[in-house]
Amino acid sequence: MHEKTASEVKLLLDSNDERLMILDVREQWEYDICHIEGSLHIPMGQLLNKIDDLEKNDTIVVVCHHGIRSRIVGKHLEDYGFKNIINLTGGVDRWAKEIDLNMKKYV
Repeated sequence: MHEKTASEVKLLLDSNDERLMILDVREQWEYDICHIEGSLHIPMGQLLNKIDDLEKNDTIVVVCHHGIRSRIVGKHLEDYGFKNIINLTGGVDRWAKEIDLNMKKYV
């Protein structure tokens, strides 16, 4: 698993790579407040039930609020054979501060 900053992930998104997916693992209430456009929402607790919805060869950027839960999920995805996992360091909180300044924030 690789760690990437919000700016680095934004560059990846701008590359229009069709094999790139943003996986948001926060709870529904968090996702409802804010999320990165185009992200797939699967709460951390439901991931094992929906793991077959993910492509093992895709590059998956895992996102949570601050980057801690997403790091845990990323490690689990690697355990299940996923090869191209990126953790968004600082999560959507950092994204809102550096990339999407209009994104709502929460504590």
